[in-house]
Amino acid sequence: CVLCGRTDDCPKKYGEKRTFVEYNVTVHYYCLLMSSGIWQRGEEDEGVDGFLFTDFRKEVNRAAKLKCNICKKKGASIGCVAPKCKRSYHFPCGIQKECLFQFMEDFRSYCWEHKPVQKIPDTECKGSSQCTICLDLVEQIPTYSVLRSPCCKNAWFHRECLQYQALSAGIFFFRCTLCNNMDKFQKEMLRMGIHIPEKDASWELEENAYQELLQCYQHCDIKRCLCKKGRDYNEPDSKWEIKRCQCCGSRGTHLACSSLKSWEQNWECTECRSIFKKSGNYSRRQRKYSLATSDKTDGTTCLLEEPSPKCPRQSPGTPRGFLLHSPKRMCQNNSLPCSPLELQASNRVTMSLSPMMSNRKWSLRKRCLVKERREVSNILRALKLQITTKTTRLNINAENIWNSALKGFRQRSFSPTNTIEIKFTNCKDRLKTDTPAASKHHFFQLLMLHLQNSSLFEGCSAKNLSLDFQAVTENLYFEAGKMIAVSLVHGGPSPGFFSKTLFNCLVCGPENVKPTLEDVADVDVAETIKMIKYANSLSSLTSTVHDCYEFLAAAGCLRPLTALCDKDMLVDDILNYHVIKRIISPLESFRQGLKTLGVLEKMQAHPDEFSSILCHKPERLSAEALCDLFTIHSSSDVNKIGGTDFWIGYLQDVESGESVVTLEDILLFATGSPSIPPIGFDPEPTVKFLHIRYPVGNRLLNRLELPVAKTYEAFKEKMEFTIRNTLRVERE
Repeated sequence: CVLCGRTDDCPKKYGEKRTFVEYNVTVHYYCLLMSSGIWQRGEEDEGVDGFLFTDFRKEVNRAAKLKCNICKKKGASIGCVAPKCKRSYHFPCGIQKECLFQFMEDFRSYCWEHKPVQKIPDTECKGSSQCTICLDLVEQIPTYSVLRSPCCKNAWFHRECLQYQALSAGIFFFRCTLCNNMDKFQKEMLRMGIHIPEKDASWELEENAYQELLQCYQHCDIKRCLCKKGRDYNEPDSKWEIKRCQCCGSRGTHLACSSLKSWEQNWECTECRSIFKKSGNYSRRQRKYSLATSDKTDGTTCLLEEPSPKCPRQSPGTPRGFLLHSPKRMCQNNSLPCSPLELQASNRVTMSLSPMMSNRKWSLRKRCLVKERREVSNILRALKLQITTKTTRLNINAENIWNSALKGFRQRSFSPTNTIEIKFTNCKDRLKTDTPAASKHHFFQLLMLHLQNSSLFEGCSAKNLSLDFQAVTENLYFEAGKMIAVSLVHGGPSPGFFSKTLFNCLVCGPENVKPTLEDVADVDVAETIKMIKYANSLSSLTSTVHDCYEFLAAAGCLRPLTALCDKDMLVDDILNYHVIKRIISPLESFRQGLKTLGVLEKMQAHPDEFSSILCHKPERLSAEALCDLFTIHSSSDVNKIGGTDFWIGYLQDVESGESVVTLEDILLFATGSPSIPPIGFDPEPTVKFLHIRYPVGNRLLNRLELPVAKTYEAFKEKMEFTIRNTLRVERE
């Protein structure tokens, strides 16, 4: 190494040793990082990770004049940052002499006399304890080689153990071994000289590291199995499909052996049922579907002669619309629990529907969607309580939304709990019309649109994660999950493009998810699966497998084919590999990103509610929805003129197409957002009638100030003129 003069090649102690033949330079990475007279003035791909070779030569010449205070040789490029301390040393010499190097911020170095130490009261130093990493004894005295966790008083470590753990876990998994605290723990370890590399964990990059976790239990454990082909026989979509215990997953039954009519019915094994009974939590509804000890062997049992009616995933192109009933009316008519958001002010006007609307039959699914989205709003508002008043400004280029967002989210001052302020650097006029909330919503809207069309996801409208090796290397899947979580809690839109399979992998774990052919975005792979699935003879099946032998071998899906029914298990193996196993590393990084602000935890606790916003796009606005969204404040004289009726009538005209503006334009004019975010608006939108000439959209207060007019025609004309021209000027 030209800086320290040593030939040692020990990446864990001195960093990677690199040689650049064309410049005749060999250097340890840590020696370069800690040198006092050189900075990264180039891009990441220039020189040595941004250190230019011209600066490199200057630093070597500077160090050649300095003598190491430890080995007494020239070339000491590192100096102590303590005031008035003039000690210089090589990096390996500093390690040997127990100097301290901080791999953060300005990469400061401290000599053996001025290095920071952990201050721990004498009362908390009690003899010896085990290092929680290597389990060897360690003296509870804070020294250079012994460190204590800042979050757990009884967690003591060897410095060497901590350093090896940090190099293996990386910045995304390095945490306290007892309480899993990450932020406080990493901050203290960086201060005490532990190098935490910005990379994914070593076990995340290992190929097929989770192979054993993807094996599903396939055995019928009922006392009297009815299947003539044996307890291990499993035929999907039939009465001989094996259903695993919903609690432990380590016991199974054929659907027919437990008289299950559908694969969707819950089933618990005898061990789990006994535990439930003892705890008093075993409900009648569970007993109805849990017939694990059924001993019926005659033909009168309810066996499935048809394939099990699994619920098909909704087609990506299926139109979905909001309910037309007002939330208040829906709660009254259907006895659904009303959330605080559903309880409207006493002067909220309930819009009367036309006979055609009132007679429309609504699907149960739509009712559930509306109810679930209201519950999600309450959950997200509870998470928003974490947001502090401390502000972080992000400078965003709308034409390069991804790179500018990535730069902002990765800056050291960024914290998900800070209030986010957006400044569009390439659109100066935008700040004149938009409030901070509107700019932030517009930013998240552009970001979600970019993610939907990015290489991180694949599929048409219902998307799964794709495998992008460059994105894995740059940890972009983690950043994408983090951005989605921050968008939801900070009032931005939801992605709305997750497939059910992706959502279930995030919530239930990939080992509990069974992908379908719809999840395969690759046309060639989908065609191969179809040829195998619809093979009508063993010879055609064998021929098809022979044609795609290399693909099946690479996927680890080769299996002996002795009967035509073996194709079903082969199809399942291919689907499981292509949709889940192949992207297991991106999936785990994506999950870690979604843990930001506790979003993933809430998703797992309320899966149905979050599915309504992550797997479904928001429906088009309706007159009923807008009327219910805005609380009307009006005086008695306005009511006499009919201002409230004018407002309701105008919304109906806009919805029916008898206007030059849309309902989205009205919402954008009043709030700065063309759609209702999952968390709702803060403050809640209001309508106020005033004696003014033209309507005014007060986006700071989410208030729509409307003029008092004598006739409906005059009211409509003023609304059309103002909204259309205001939005046209903003767009230009």
